[in-house]
Amino acid sequence: RFTYFWRYESPFSQHYPVTFELDGMIFNCAEQYYMFKKAEHFDDTNSMLEIMKSCKPMEQKSIGRKVVGFDKEVWDKISRAVVRKGNYAKFSQNEELLQILLSTRGTTLVEASPKDALWGINLEADNYLVLKRNWWRGQNWLGEELTKLRD
Repeated sequence: RFTYFWRYESPFSQHYPVTFELDGMIFNCAEQYYMFKKAEHFDDTNSMLEIMKSCKPMEQKSIGRKVVGFDKEVWDKISRAVVRKGNYAKFSQNEELLQILLSTRGTTLVEASPKDALWGINLEADNYLVLKRNWWRGQNWLGEELTKLRD
């Protein structure tokens, strides 16, 4: 059984607007935390400041895509841990969201994003190919991390 999500309206989305505190800072969504940590890891202070000034997840993502000194191979080794830590804070500090996450027990969370083959499955939820894991066109890293966090 699967629980599909995508878009910022879903509490499972990195873009879902919710305030949480982590590492002594206040973040407005998990995407802001993720992109901030990306800029921080590569010592891009300007991007760190711009990401924290922004209240828009798509803008934060855009800034994060231009991090100076970014090395994909290095980031891929730690990015899942960053998402895990950010989402732990997001859900543990927001009881309503935690209850929504816990209500998915017995299912695998699946980011049904047709635009993301790493964090999502590169398919929309209404595509019949979502029904079987071996038909997915993406890795579903975000769904896997949220499922582990819940369990």
